[in-house]
Amino acid sequence: MSPESLEQISQSSLKQYQIELIDKAMSCGALKFGSFTLKSGRISPYFFNAGLLSTGPILAVLSEAFAATIVAAQRPTSSGNIPIPPFDVLFGPAYKGIAFAATTALILHTHHSNSPNSISTSSEAGIGFTYNRKEIKAHGEGGSLVGSSVSGKKVVILDDVMTAGTAVREAIDIVKKEGGEVVGVIQLLDREEVGQDGVSSTVDEVEGIIGKGRVRSILRMRDLIAWLESKGMGRELEDMNEYRNKYGLKI
Repeated sequence: MSPESLEQISQSSLKQYQIELIDKAMSCGALKFGSFTLKSGRISPYFFNAGLLSTGPILAVLSEAFAATIVAAQRPTSSGNIPIPPFDVLFGPAYKGIAFAATTALILHTHHSNSPNSISTSSEAGIGFTYNRKEIKAHGEGGSLVGSSVSGKKVVILDDVMTAGTAVREAIDIVKKEGGEVVGVIQLLDREEVGQDGVSSTVDEVEGIIGKGRVRSILRMRDLIAWLESKGMGRELEDMNEYRNKYGLKI
């Protein structure tokens, strides 16, 4: 089979925005393959640094990917359930999440407010966005949040890579303290790994707080593997499969 045919077959499982996002992440060094020591002590064959997704063209691809993932998560499942219900505000945890929330709110308005794939919101004003201050401001308008109010609102959190889930739990607590309800979490990358106990996953733990099926991802480890297959990157693919066999969730 020709390399071109292999690439077509492998990428057929990936959506166009996923392919574009991986390509962009590779081009700017946000996604790297090699050997990296994680905070958990595990030696990972890849590393994702969302802080390097910092140019206009890359943010355009990223925000469209976030928006498309949100819209897809609002479609009814085969059982008739809607994973992420209508919501009002996007929350971007400081600092990386600020750009995620701002640009995604813009894309949801310009690309998904009056189309067959419209976003479902309970707000007549459209989707707002907000983010937290690292330190509570005691003067001026004060408070711990900047942007749209979350009081009495339904909120979706945008995260980058959920490892232990510490940042997203803190974000959930912040929204709750401000009177909001978190109805979904969209993460850029799901590493699809078991926790330190070798059984549970961070996604399962967070869904235990906000509801089953309400944590969604733009990319998963399996998507990175499909991309490597399409590119014929045999050594990296072997390392990724070995890592998945050792630490991956049993899907």
